Amino acid sequence: MNIFGKLFKVSIYGESHGNGCGIIVDGCPSGLALDISDFESDLLKRQAGRKGTTPRKEEDKPILESGVYNGYTTGAPILIRFENTNTRSRDYDQFKNIPRPGHADFVANRKYNNFEDPRGGGHFSGRITLGIVAAGVIAKKVIDTMKVEATLKEVYGREDIDNVIDEIVDTGDSVGGVVEVTVTNVPIGLGSPFFESVESNISRMVFSIPATKGIEFGAGFGITKLKGSEANDKFIDSAGKTETNHNGGINGGITNGNDIVFRVAVKPTASISLKQNTYNFKENSIVELEVGGRHDACIALRIPIVLENATAIVMADMLLLERAYNRV
Repeated sequence: MNIFGKLFKVSIYGESHGNGCGIIVDGCPSGLALDISDFESDLLKRQAGRKGTTPRKEEDKPILESGVYNGYTTGAPILIRFENTNTRSRDYDQFKNIPRPGHADFVANRKYNNFEDPRGGGHFSGRITLGIVAAGVIAKKVIDTMKVEATLKEVYGREDIDNVIDEIVDTGDSVGGVVEVTVTNVPIGLGSPFFESVESNISRMVFSIPATKGIEFGAGFGITKLKGSEANDKFIDSAGKTETNHNGGINGGITNGNDIVFRVAVKPTASISLKQNTYNFKENSIVELEVGGRHDACIALRIPIVLENATAIVMADMLLLERAYNRV
């Protein structure tokens, strides 16, 4: 239930306010150079600190428990662990009886029969994406010449992102945004029709990331406003290059050699300090809830690197599958 991939497999674990969180990467080829310093740049992009992000600060230092020896991957499972040191769990005591609107408190309580860890959102917290970022660092080494890049394109429907953050940060409310992900130098032939399509695998991974609510490839929903003669990507050379890229680099579920391009909708952070009406399940009444704790006014500011590295994980798995298929 917490595993993704067929050959390049990741298994995520941990809670926001537990001892720590992390990920197990299985199926990584041996002989890849890997050092703690390799993780620094990507993990820094995910950290809080920028205006509009949570004031909770963690060191986020990866601890490599296994799978690496003398600076190289061994081929054995790689366990990467992060410690939680800056927690304030008392802020979350009330949410078992008074769940936050828009959050996973209610469904977690019902699904796990009151045994879930509610502190900081528990296993549903965005903090758990640390493991995805870490695994993506390794995946980028596997995909080698392919490059994945994610960019925050707009916030609250506007492109003047800094101005929006200035306007929202002291209101106690939150805003969402749109992140665009591009994969370049993509080989032709990754993926399969229907259930193993590139879109299917990327979408499954994207929707595993907290706060993601929508995805579109290439022209996306905008393609419905085009005629077939306009939407078709016309070939212009023998390598399969096309004049346009309305299909986002994928035809029939298979990469066509053009850039993979998709956009992700990120919802506003559910935890806000504005007072809201919700239901008290202990007293069976509507109450006014004021959420304490430390939260992002715009989680979309920190999610691009998560989407970037999550995509790298998908591409690593699909690349290894294609190599295995061609060796049969």
